[in-house]
Amino acid sequence: MNLTPIKIKTNGIALSCTVEGEGPWVVMSHSLACDSGMWDEQAGALAVHYKVLRFDTRGHGASDAPPGPYSFDMLTDDAHGLLQALGIGRCHWVGLSMGGMIGQMYALKYPGVFVTLMLADTASRYGPEVRPVWEQRIKTAREQGMQALVEPTLERWFTEPYRKAHPQTMTRVGAMIRKTPVAGYAGCCAAIPELDVSARLKTVACPTLVLVGEQDAATPVATARELHQSIPGSELTVIPSAAHLSNVEQAEIFTSAILAFLRKHR
Repeated sequence: MNLTPIKIKTNGIALSCTVEGEGPWVVMSHSLACDSGMWDEQAGALAVHYKVLRFDTRGHGASDAPPGPYSFDMLTDDAHGLLQALGIGRCHWVGLSMGGMIGQMYALKYPGVFVTLMLADTASRYGPEVRPVWEQRIKTAREQGMQALVEPTLERWFTEPYRKAHPQTMTRVGAMIRKTPVAGYAGCCAAIPELDVSARLKTVACPTLVLVGEQDAATPVATARELHQSIPGSELTVIPSAAHLSNVEQAEIFTSAILAFLRKHR
């Protein structure tokens, strides 16, 4: 998509974002080691009926990448400042993986802003056993650069049949991973194992849709079910033949699911 990004100062940094369409606001928050281009498959469809804000998280894409570690309080305040700068008082939120974690924290920290909350391929907490995994990823990025993380990340994010059948998509997503600043990747990797909001999610009051790829090994269906059970009245959609980036691997199914949920709660 040929959108001209704008830079907004928020919480001491500049965030890069794009706005398209007209209607109620939908804010889209991407995965770790991606950027707002991750949402290309959804944004065009949404922009027919909604005003879509996509932004590059701190340390990603064209946004500033100060040294870490980061925290979800920090990433949430970044997003809140961005919404305030754009005069967004109410919005729908779509977040995948890290973007879903920011969405959960935002709903808890700033209740009343979200009309709906859509959480895809994400988690509300990680056990201490995964901390070494994140520490190793930080070490790899710092010592070998992001190139060393491209292939193992693509293997986690997509099913093998999809990877083989869609080399152009692998090239596109691989480029996002490769271009992620090491400081930004490491900063967010430090934040993720610290997240634990499961016990607080019962206070989330907005309609919530939890989506998950049926073959997502990073945040599996069991994790999505825990989220679904923790948020009162939430709905759960399991997307067949998809791993972690379910919005890319099964773009049509994913887009249809979020459009239907938005229509229901418009």
